[in-house]
Amino acid sequence: MKLRRQKRTDNSINLTPLIDVVFLLLIFFMVSTTFTKETHITVDLPEADGQLSEDQPDSIEILITREGNYAVNGNSLVNRQLKTLMAAINEMSGGDTSLPMVITADAQTPHQAVITAMDAAGRAGFARLSITTQQPQGE
Repeated sequence: MKLRRQKRTDNSINLTPLIDVVFLLLIFFMVSTTFTKETHITVDLPEADGQLSEDQPDSIEILITREGNYAVNGNSLVNRQLKTLMAAINEMSGGDTSLPMVITADAQTPHQAVITAMDAAGRAGFARLSITTQQPQGE
């Protein structure tokens, strides 16, 4: 009489491939994630009913028209692109980011044009930023 042994089947789950896949996903997400460095700009908003301030001769003024066109210290720019605005700011400042920057925009200027000017100032390294206003007509 021959006795047969039954083969035992292994009912466990091999976790090694699962751990490898999770590890590869972790590496993929770590490598593909971009870490952005956000620039912070301190904005000094003047009060609308405050005293008039003297213009500082050593400042950079960005003028934004109703249509969204830019002028830096009175020099009109050829287009509305961020690169052009940054180049004009860097040329006027001569690399001195401690100069105060004044943004003067028409009341009907698109909000995006003002944000683009603030972004250009922040990317260029300027921290002293002011926005001009005028006193209300009724007072």
